Amino acid sequence: MIRFYNGLTLESAGLTENEVWVDGSAIRYVGLAREDMPAFEREVDLKGDLLIPGFKNAHTHSAMTFLRSAADDLPLQEWLEKQVFPREAKLTAESVAAFTKVAFLEYLAGGVTACFDMYYQPDAFVQVAKDWGFRAVMCESLTFGDDPGRVYDRYEKYNNMGPFVGYRLGFHAEYTNGLDTFRTVAEAAHHFKAPVWCHNSETKKETDECIARHGTTPTRLFEDMGLFEYGGGGYHCVYFTPEDMDIFARHGCYAVVNACSNAKLASGVFPLRLAVEKGVKLAVGTDGSASNNALDMFREMYLINVLAKLRESDAAAGDPALVLSAAVSGGARAMGLSDCDSIAAGKQADIVRIDMHKPNMRPVNNVVKNLIYSGNPSNVRMTMIAGRVLYEDGAFFVGEDVEDVYREAEKYTRQIVD
Repeated sequence: MIRFYNGLTLESAGLTENEVWVDGSAIRYVGLAREDMPAFEREVDLKGDLLIPGFKNAHTHSAMTFLRSAADDLPLQEWLEKQVFPREAKLTAESVAAFTKVAFLEYLAGGVTACFDMYYQPDAFVQVAKDWGFRAVMCESLTFGDDPGRVYDRYEKYNNMGPFVGYRLGFHAEYTNGLDTFRTVAEAAHHFKAPVWCHNSETKKETDECIARHGTTPTRLFEDMGLFEYGGGGYHCVYFTPEDMDIFARHGCYAVVNACSNAKLASGVFPLRLAVEKGVKLAVGTDGSASNNALDMFREMYLINVLAKLRESDAAAGDPALVLSAAVSGGARAMGLSDCDSIAAGKQADIVRIDMHKPNMRPVNNVVKNLIYSGNPSNVRMTMIAGRVLYEDGAFFVGEDVEDVYREAEKYTRQIVD
């Protein structure tokens, strides 16, 4: 059992000075120090540091680390068609595993305890998650040429594979699929009573072309085809209309905000104020390394808030507490990880220690706003998943030498990119 004491804890009701005790993979106790203290294997004096639920990176393409800084400064469609898709065609299971490990290291160093991933070679991705003990939920990535019927087998195979692996029905996007795919996925959603996910209204071009093809926005099309009967959501959601927001709110769907990727690709700014007014559930994601280029949830939270101000021409727009909640709890619930959404007794011990003694965290006028507006991955001292410390004070505990991970990834990168 591990005891954390003498610090702050971010709980659902706000900041407390409660201790946190971890027993195995779960949180056993959150509260004040007691006289009937059990024996602890380790006691951690936080010395004023902050414990928060781990960040849930709710939209990723983890293995795209091989394209970091290799496919930059282009609009989305040209970026995809000329830089990304041709190189992705060269991926193998071995290279995806190598690139995924690099992403997982970056997640851990930045306080991320789970990712919601859409990419290729799922068996290779799953094996890394299981070997390292990193939580990963996969979203189906159907595009033209794929057999949509595979979602049935994959749902059965991956959805209950163990504590570190999950699976969600979905497809890449409206513009990379046809109506037959949507019908098949909708049938699977009704069969499994399961949510559906995809890229949605990321660019104006994508949204306008969907309207030209089908006479309506992607969101309305998906609702009409029965894809949201059991919830789900969309990644990006930049060009959502008020009606699109109403559809998401009505079905309890999540909009995953990807501020940095959308800004770097000049796709647009998510309408945060409208989403809040409409009661849409929110989560936060980085997208992949090719379009971001970092996997940094601190930067995402900062940009979500400041771009909301810029979009509305109102410095009062944005809500740091809401965005932090979306990043640590909203993403967990969107991914189906409801037992990882907070620091509370009985929840999974997916916990991050934030260093409050770095200069960017001082003075302590407002802890939450410091996290959003001043924080960065250097403030992460420890990342714990299921009660196991995988990163602490600059060191990784993943069962592999980090330099070996880097060498393997560089080898495959040179084969594909060069």
